[in-house]
Amino acid sequence: MEKPLTPIGTFKTLLNPFQSTATQKDKVVTAEEAVRMIRDNDTVAFGGFAGVGACEEIAAALERCFLDTGAPRDLTLMFAVATGPGNDSNLGLNHLAHEGLLKRIIGGHWGLAPKIQRLAVENKVVAYNLPQGIISHMYRNIASGKAGIFSDVGLGTFVDPRNGGGKLNERTTREIVRLMDIDGEEYLFYKTFPVNVAVIRGTTADTNGNITMEKEALTLESLSIAMAARNSGGLVIAQVERVAQAGTLNSRQVKIPGILVDGVVVARPENHWQTFGEIYNPSFSGEVAVPMNAIPPMDLTCRKIIARRAAFEIKPNCVVNLGIGVPEGVASVANEEKILDFMTMTAEPGVIGGLPAGGINFGAAVNAAALIDQPYQFDFYNGGGVDVAFLGMAEADREGNVNVSRFGSKLAGAGGFINISQNSKKVVFMGTFTAGGMTYAVEDGRLTIQKEGRFRKFVDHVCHITFSGPYGARSKRKILYITERCVFELGDRGPELTEIAPGIDLEKDILAHMDFMPVVREPLKQMDDRIFFPSRMALKDDLLNISPEDRIIYDPASDTLFANLAGYSVKSIHDVKAVENTISGLISPLGRKVQAIGNYDQFVIDPDLIDPYSAMQQSLQSHYFSRVSRYTTSAFLRMKLGDALEKRGVAPHIFESPEEAHAFLKN
Repeated sequence: MEKPLTPIGTFKTLLNPFQSTATQKDKVVTAEEAVRMIRDNDTVAFGGFAGVGACEEIAAALERCFLDTGAPRDLTLMFAVATGPGNDSNLGLNHLAHEGLLKRIIGGHWGLAPKIQRLAVENKVVAYNLPQGIISHMYRNIASGKAGIFSDVGLGTFVDPRNGGGKLNERTTREIVRLMDIDGEEYLFYKTFPVNVAVIRGTTADTNGNITMEKEALTLESLSIAMAARNSGGLVIAQVERVAQAGTLNSRQVKIPGILVDGVVVARPENHWQTFGEIYNPSFSGEVAVPMNAIPPMDLTCRKIIARRAAFEIKPNCVVNLGIGVPEGVASVANEEKILDFMTMTAEPGVIGGLPAGGINFGAAVNAAALIDQPYQFDFYNGGGVDVAFLGMAEADREGNVNVSRFGSKLAGAGGFINISQNSKKVVFMGTFTAGGMTYAVEDGRLTIQKEGRFRKFVDHVCHITFSGPYGARSKRKILYITERCVFELGDRGPELTEIAPGIDLEKDILAHMDFMPVVREPLKQMDDRIFFPSRMALKDDLLNISPEDRIIYDPASDTLFANLAGYSVKSIHDVKAVENTISGLISPLGRKVQAIGNYDQFVIDPDLIDPYSAMQQSLQSHYFSRVSRYTTSAFLRMKLGDALEKRGVAPHIFESPEEAHAFLKN
């Protein structure tokens, strides 16, 4: 039987155990001194994200301490994303994969620490897999003394108690997830528990324990982990690369205040790489911005074909999430097609904007616009902030369920997949049609399957439900399954075949390799020919060729008309009239004037049409607008359009940023 989790307050009566009262202000200790304060049966939470921000010095010291002394024993290890290189190298949380050292593991994504995976798969530890976003939020709730988290995240998946409750093996019997009914709606309740030791990482610490993160690629949930341990009466150990004198750090840069930190460990340089793939990349930490045209395009492989078809689901000004693996290719395609400026890429550990990195650097981003703590990113995700999510697909079944978390002896874990797939406005699952040795050729715009893969991926029932098809279908969101040879869309009866690649035979190449018969929509469309040629697809032209009806909306709640004219090209008088007719059609029925705001970023207008366009704007303002503001980053366009409007007696009110334009309307 499982022992209960360590009760709260274990260390509450202790002074800081790392220092005597005479030297209590100086919190710098060795890694060996730090790990000796971890006790048997402690719950230890480790920060880090896959190959990014590993607390390598402390993990290695904890392993040595256990192998040399046999202590500490029977720890509960907790992580949102396990750090590791993705192989059996003795790096990241692989250091802790010893029987006796660990008795329980509660983790979100396990994929980069195979040795930890095996402890769970071989039934050597009690093991749970919970959604990454739930774990990152759990730290916050532990810190604030809450009993748990109520959430719909995980309903219908393997985390749902009706499907196993996140338990990963026979040794795991205790329920930590409950199904509850609140006002007739189903929710999952994730019970919290004390954190006795937090292991986090930063760049610089002062001798009082204040931590900055100026060279870190991610800030993650480090603050929440530290607060959780502190308010559980536990200890906080921080790994850094350098120490500063107390009182010399910029207070605005301090991410972890010293009142939360008990011990500071200065890592050796080889144990404090920015990621397992980069000693230090200044574009990951925002120190410099690198030219994006230096990134080479992908070769025309199955991965690129899938990424290209997925890129057609991008719309201007959308917020995008990219999963690990095949979905990483969407960023490369977007960069090659010069459309990165028309969307905001994000990744779940807190990256907003820029180009998300791939491989062992996944989670970081080149030239990010902002970097926020992971729990806040999942607040945004859970609330529906992502317009389109591109996620992996290891296998799918007749109900539309998707598995990316477990296959026999391989335990990747759900990571943020459940949060993102359940709450994004549109979801695109991506993966090859079969796996295991498939060979193919792409010639003259046609795809030919030369040898089929050994393993089917469209099966009767997935072995682990990471995404619930029935739950997703009830949401009425657009949910696609994109492969190199065909596209499915989730309907009420499961995946429905909607598109087929040129050169592919429906019976021989698709239906013959599925365990179930999908609905085949008529007419069955052909995937866009451009996907299968090596040249660029000119996707930018498609992205910007949006009708005024789709660009201009009226919001009754704010009584404001929004005109998204970013990238709009005015090449004829017809384009001028189209804008005018759309706006008058929206506002004229109201019988009154409203305020309006226009986005003119990358707006293009023929010089001969500036006068008719400004005349149209004058007419609209006199009939329909009480107040108007406009914005564009182009100083030339602000001057050109502003002069034309002023000649018509119209105050241009053209600003450089949307914030200034919105502020003008509020004044």
